[in-house]
Amino acid sequence: MWIALNVVSSPVVVSVAAGSAAERAGIRAGDEVVTLNGQIPRDIIEWRLLTDEPELELDVRRGGLDRTVLVDKRAGEPLGVDVSSAVFDRVRTCDNHCEFCFIYQLPKGLRRSLYLKDDDYRLSFLYGNFTTLTRFTEADLERVVTERLSPLNVSIHSTDPALRSRMLKNPRGGMSLRWLRALLDHGITVRGQIVLCPGVNDGEALDRTLADILDKYPELESVAVVPLGLSKFNTEPAMRLHTPAEAAAVVDAIEDWQDVFLTVLGRRMVFAADEYYLMTARPFPEADAYEGFGMHEDGIGMARTFEREFLGRTDASTGPHSGFFAAVDAAPPNPAAYTGLRSRNRATALRLSPRRGAPIGVLTGEFGAKVLSPLIAGLRRDDVRVVAVRNEFFGGNTSVTGLMVGEDIARALASEPAGHRYLLPDVCINEERFLDGMTVDDLPQQVEIVATDGIALRAALGSSR
Repeated sequence: MWIALNVVSSPVVVSVAAGSAAERAGIRAGDEVVTLNGQIPRDIIEWRLLTDEPELELDVRRGGLDRTVLVDKRAGEPLGVDVSSAVFDRVRTCDNHCEFCFIYQLPKGLRRSLYLKDDDYRLSFLYGNFTTLTRFTEADLERVVTERLSPLNVSIHSTDPALRSRMLKNPRGGMSLRWLRALLDHGITVRGQIVLCPGVNDGEALDRTLADILDKYPELESVAVVPLGLSKFNTEPAMRLHTPAEAAAVVDAIEDWQDVFLTVLGRRMVFAADEYYLMTARPFPEADAYEGFGMHEDGIGMARTFEREFLGRTDASTGPHSGFFAAVDAAPPNPAAYTGLRSRNRATALRLSPRRGAPIGVLTGEFGAKVLSPLIAGLRRDDVRVVAVRNEFFGGNTSVTGLMVGEDIARALASEPAGHRYLLPDVCINEERFLDGMTVDDLPQQVEIVATDGIALRAALGSSR
């Protein structure tokens, strides 16, 4: 078992804003901040609290020499510094061994950060990562409550102690939900998630879990029910895909429980991921059934929000949707954060930019194509088409747009006509790379990166007319 060490690395200044208090004080990029007002910050949360003071004293290390920098800020003025990471001590890794964990299903050779399993409540607060609470402590609870680190995201999976322990392959799994009760008792907003594994925690087990949530954890803000994601690299024989009948049963159960929660609590509480509606070819619930789209980042209501944005029914996008494992990449320092995989150096011929009025191909995953195709068809434009990218890199049921990789996109583009405009959603790119390490420049045809929302796509399509 990996044990978190109380070793703190110093944050390193990455950039200093022009005209900021930090620049006036002489802080430079590359400075290592050893202490801040006499304290050693553990993470960006403490950094923000400490730098909120009007007068700051920083002990910095520059070129091997230590010096003290005094900063005098104006009222309400930020320090004006970006630092190297969100967590300065070691990310608290996960010691569960879940059969359904997607990290175990990754192929070899990807950048090292993708193989880091975190179970860190700080990354839950900062980036929306889910924590099982199996490594949560009294000290963690005290800090969360004192600093009001809310909301947090908790993986529930099952409320049956024996079943939860078995799913997490961790004897502490059955008891760790006591921390969920403690968080709720102290007024911390918590969003839950259930990864549904066919034949394991669905059916009667799901009903029991939702009944327990109503009885024991009614203060939960929401519960997302998402399907098990399987890649072709999965080695667990008990993990399999939903059958159409099982997927339909999940949707029926969730909608029945929504009626119960709505009657008892006045809100629906539990929601099924969009993928279940795509798997069953059922229409998505109406927009108001998502109660504000609070679980958009978890793949719930994304189709409806995209539709509203694309059709001009709202002037604001629901929010950014970060690339897969972006939170891990954003949260070094730890050994897994340093990437040995780089973009391939490939000699490419000169490529001319397509003319603005050229036909358009919208690249998306196979699930995304099911959502986009009727919307594009509704435009009645023969110059716009959807290009569905089959995910052969991961295989299995990995059909979401965020898991598209350069290799598969390149294969799709190779059979598409040259000289057309190709629009690529930014959700599949992180740190200028696809998950397989390729970059946009490695693709055989030029693509335009478009924000992953309906407003941005509508604007991109409109600019070609």
